[in-house]
Amino acid sequence: MNHRLRTFAPVLPVIAVIALLGLPLAPGAGGAGPADAVSGLVVLYCGIRLLRERRRPLTPTAVAVMGLPVLGLSIAAMGASSPGAGLSGLGRYLQIFVLVPAAVVLLIRDRRDFRVLAWSFVSLALWQGAIGVKQYVTATGASYQGEDIRAVGTFGPTDVMGMATVVSFGLICALSLALGGAGRKDVRQRAVAAGCAVALLLPLALSFSRGAWIATAATCALQLALAGLRRALKVAAAVTAAGVVLVGGFGVGSAMLQERISSITQVTDAPDQSVTDRYTMWAAATAMWREHPLTGVGLKGFPEHRDGNASLALSSGSDTDGAGAGYLKQPLLSPHNMYLLVLSEQGLIGLITLAGSWLALLVCALRGLFRAHRTGLPGLDCALVSSGLLIWQLIDFMYADIGGPSTVLTAVVFGVAAWWSVVGANTEQQLPVPASVCVPKTEAAIQ
Repeated sequence: MNHRLRTFAPVLPVIAVIALLGLPLAPGAGGAGPADAVSGLVVLYCGIRLLRERRRPLTPTAVAVMGLPVLGLSIAAMGASSPGAGLSGLGRYLQIFVLVPAAVVLLIRDRRDFRVLAWSFVSLALWQGAIGVKQYVTATGASYQGEDIRAVGTFGPTDVMGMATVVSFGLICALSLALGGAGRKDVRQRAVAAGCAVALLLPLALSFSRGAWIATAATCALQLALAGLRRALKVAAAVTAAGVVLVGGFGVGSAMLQERISSITQVTDAPDQSVTDRYTMWAAATAMWREHPLTGVGLKGFPEHRDGNASLALSSGSDTDGAGAGYLKQPLLSPHNMYLLVLSEQGLIGLITLAGSWLALLVCALRGLFRAHRTGLPGLDCALVSSGLLIWQLIDFMYADIGGPSTVLTAVVFGVAAWWSVVGANTEQQLPVPASVCVPKTEAAIQ
């Protein structure tokens, strides 16, 4: 056991951040949590390791890609309404999109560390999902249409997307590990991963999160397409069987769930109040950007400029209740669209630098995935995990933005995705040649 701890010592702080998100939060707690504090220690720990080992940090290309958002963030911080708002907003953005991801990249040494983190995502998802299912069965979840049945895990009603996000990440990691394994040694791992992916479908359904459903469905479809037709058919059969069990055995196909699914196609014909509020805030964010097209209104400036740009269709806030917390009117302080939030507060400069960094990571991740798939070298599971998490996050950003205790997990996701994009996909040592390939012994020994 001690030997294993020493083996995975570099990534243990990152695992601690993931594990802390499984702890219950105080009712009504929001914003930064214990995991955020530990993420700061992870950055410090990474810096100390670099100084002690005196090893070369990231390549110039990796530094450019991951450090690109700093430019737009710095300009937006100078344009904030107050120095305090600018500094706090700058610190939060740097934590989520620069510092923690860079630390994760530097702490992951090889595919073995990467897989440990992937299974950590799956473990957290199973834990939160189990709590969410219990909340639905015992009617102790967040309030949804007058009943306390919405599965939110330990995140509470103020962060209803928290459990859905965690479960989605775990499902994508499990599906990637099931699809990307190769050889007889990976048979057991692939079977366990496939079982975990199927098990996570239930809590994801009970989260009643339309954005998470859309992002997960799109990401899983892309992963199946990249994995090959035969595997896609097998997984489709397993998902169909799981759906039959959920609907017939557990009665998950309730009227509420069917209504929630059908509402996805009714967002333009007969939108509910939540959709109306979202459209109104999107329009307000666009209006802010038109007034300040290059630099935006400044970091944390959306709440201050919201009422001056929003129509009367916007409600006073969203009602939250249940899951151990009392009734609370939660103010609408963001447009619930990360791209529009960045556009309104940071302008075109901020959007180009931040979204440009994400796009560069995605291109590098997909390029490495295609190469691993084409050559048949080990690492396909890592490639699928990295590209899948990144694709899910970029799709989900169309319906959500950063905020709440679960946000720190987004930083870890970007770090995991960036490792494959800028390190794992470009280093031959991370993809050793299989024994079946005829290579001279001297070259094989070097690799």
